[in-house]
Amino acid sequence: MKISDLSRLTGASTRSIRHYEKKKLIQAVRLDNNYREFDETAVERIRIIQLYLGLGLTAEQIENILGCEVAVPDQYEYCEEMVGIYREKSESIDKQIQALTVVKEQLDQQIDTMIAKRESKAAKPLLA
Repeated sequence: MKISDLSRLTGASTRSIRHYEKKKLIQAVRLDNNYREFDETAVERIRIIQLYLGLGLTAEQIENILGCEVAVPDQYEYCEEMVGIYREKSESIDKQIQALTVVKEQLDQQIDTMIAKRESKAAKPLLA
């Protein structure tokens, strides 16, 4: 199928599909006219790529996972590389959550300070 057909079936832009091909996440055969030709398996492959991108994985991490899938197709969910990548991503998210929690606490504290100052100014009587 042509890249436009693949784009329509998956919702991925043609630019994204070219990027996936460049990163060796999918493969196309080049026809005599230099057009890309994708087989039917590319549809599911792109859906898997989009899932992993949605989880925040990098193209390199996705390549490792997809390589594992090819190496051990019947034991895909037990791939050690996948477990490691998922753990790494989970730990990264935990660190981001901790950092954002600190930032949120600082913002809340700043808001409270600003409100207290505003209220203390409003409570002071004006001298005539």
